[in-house]
Amino acid sequence: MHESAPSRTTWVRAGAALFGVAWGANHFTPLLLVYRGELGLPESAVTSIFGIYAVGLVPALIFSGRAADRHGRRAVLRPAMLISVLATLVLMLGPVWWPSLYLGRFLAGVASGAAYSAGTAWVSELSGPGLGARRSAAALSLGFGIGPLVAGALAQWLPWPVELPYGVHLALMAGVLVVAWRVPETAPPRTRAERVQWLPRPAVSRHFLLGVVPWAPWVFGTVAISIATLPALLPSKPADAISTPVAFSGLVGGLTLPLGALVQPIARRLAHAGHLHAPVAGLLVTTLGLAGTALVAWHPATPLVLVTAVVLGTGYGILMVTGLDKVERLAAQHEFAGLVSIFYALAYLGFAAPYLLAALAGGASYAGWLVLAALLTLATIPLMVLAGQPVSLSAQDGDRHEPAVREP
Repeated sequence: MHESAPSRTTWVRAGAALFGVAWGANHFTPLLLVYRGELGLPESAVTSIFGIYAVGLVPALIFSGRAADRHGRRAVLRPAMLISVLATLVLMLGPVWWPSLYLGRFLAGVASGAAYSAGTAWVSELSGPGLGARRSAAALSLGFGIGPLVAGALAQWLPWPVELPYGVHLALMAGVLVVAWRVPETAPPRTRAERVQWLPRPAVSRHFLLGVVPWAPWVFGTVAISIATLPALLPSKPADAISTPVAFSGLVGGLTLPLGALVQPIARRLAHAGHLHAPVAGLLVTTLGLAGTALVAWHPATPLVLVTAVVLGTGYGILMVTGLDKVERLAAQHEFAGLVSIFYALAYLGFAAPYLLAALAGGASYAGWLVLAALLTLATIPLMVLAGQPVSLSAQDGDRHEPAVREP
């Protein structure tokens, strides 16, 4: 190995890995309707197959962040890409033996958890100052959004609706593996005597506990409500229902998540304007999106669903960039991936929002509970004032430095 400086586009190769794994994590969503219809799966089975993703994701997030700080970004992201390919191969067996969907979704969760922590740190370290959060969030958002959009269109209008979307992901990952496999390592080498803390110091700082933790679940809570709750609020009677439900489900995801990438330049400017500007803006937009969802619950209308998906996607994008920017500012390099994994674990708690809403509503209208969620979102804003300015513990210790890039 030898040290060298990365080119200006090296981050794109690491970002491609994030994009490909994120595509594989979310292209399953519009296919849920196909599995209900063609395989005759009961609603309980479909819900549990969708949810088992988190069972693989959360432990992978926790362990991979520590492993990436200890052994390097490449040592974690390479296996994550291969597991993403394996997950898709297993999911393709669903029409033959539907319990394989459980294993496939679990493996997709493992791949995602490993890729998000290590990949986000890798893209950030290969980028210039202040660019990492925006670039890694864009790679994830585009993968999350384009995956279901393409899968929904393929499943709606082309043959082999539960095989062809997976084949597209496999072809994509073949290219991603070629592009990303030999990206230079950025994590500094560590000796056996050096230990990586299970809980990075910034995770217990006042700014993180009050200024990030309370709103972090809304990062993906906005996404979950958009792709799971919004389409379900439309009429189910044949006369009023969407004529192409699989494609429409993919469209909602395709609006929500890519919007998160498009608004990121704005989010970055807000973050640089002041430490409160970006999170407050993100929470205000999220509140507006929740109010829009409540309006859909009260008066269902397809145009309103699409507009609300755009608003929720905007809130997602601002909050995602804001959170990653704060992690980048707070963490030393040897604890960066670990703090990223904690942030993502908190963010993924938001995926429980649709299930919580359904449980609270108990078959009645969601509108009241969504209004309450909007008010609780606004209530987190004063906590950020109490959190104060972000203070980099790494800067205090002189531990933040440019990464040593090591070629294979």
